[in-house]
Amino acid sequence: MKHAIASTEPGNGLDRILTVMRQLRDTQDGCPWDVEQTFETIAPYTIEEAYEVVDAIDRDDAVDLKEELGDLLLQVVFHAQMAEEAGLFSFDDVAQGIADKMMHRHPHVFGDKVYANQSEQSADWNRIKQEEKASKHAAKLAAGLSIDQGADPRATLNDIPKGFPALTATDKIQRKAALVGFDHPEMHQVYAKVDEELAEVKEEAAQETIDAAALEMEVGDLLFVAAAVGRRLNVDPERALHRANAKFVRRFNAVERALAFNWENRGIDELHAAWNHVKAAEKAG
Repeated sequence: MKHAIASTEPGNGLDRILTVMRQLRDTQDGCPWDVEQTFETIAPYTIEEAYEVVDAIDRDDAVDLKEELGDLLLQVVFHAQMAEEAGLFSFDDVAQGIADKMMHRHPHVFGDKVYANQSEQSADWNRIKQEEKASKHAAKLAAGLSIDQGADPRATLNDIPKGFPALTATDKIQRKAALVGFDHPEMHQVYAKVDEELAEVKEEAAQETIDAAALEMEVGDLLFVAAAVGRRLNVDPERALHRANAKFVRRFNAVERALAFNWENRGIDELHAAWNHVKAAEKAG
């Protein structure tokens, strides 16, 4: 049996996608694939769609951005529909919740609060967030819900999502630690830490018998402090590495075309010359 779709009139888009998702999840007449999905199976798609939104922004492609934002919205609608079926919450609960949160965190916009400067506003934002976390923690305890170890709302690093990309998590960890004063006061100290960690990588790699786990840890320490350089210079390390990857792929593709996709019998000097030629041409262009 075919379902009636909500009106396509302008301004009715949200009602329409909510109706579409309910129909896709209908156990009798819906789509078998959509009906089978769970929070866990959909989660990877949610992450993927968020990255595709960022990619469209990086490419300055408004056409793709509109489509990718729709794909990301679908993920929110999908999760909310599954939650409503389980009697947990609805899409409206999600929307009302985020609206309430934004109003609560912006008392200077939705209330009479006046801040002297941006720094004062940021400090109050963090205070409000801490109050919200404490309130949520208390509500979970009152409801008898299990609380993860380390979830004490007073803990500075208690809310770093485990699914974050490693560099994004590193940046968030360091920024939150810096908020309570755990940071190097001077930039030269951060640079010195990079040198120190690189030296420890070299030392571990030079061992006669390499301890793979220890070497991995030292490389991790080097990446961690490299991310700190980006943070202190107001550079997002995740975005910076994405851009560096894209640059390498672009230049590598150009080298490959210049070599007619023939890698046989190519010495390293020839490859470096081709790379430098591409690099110079790109900078000149």
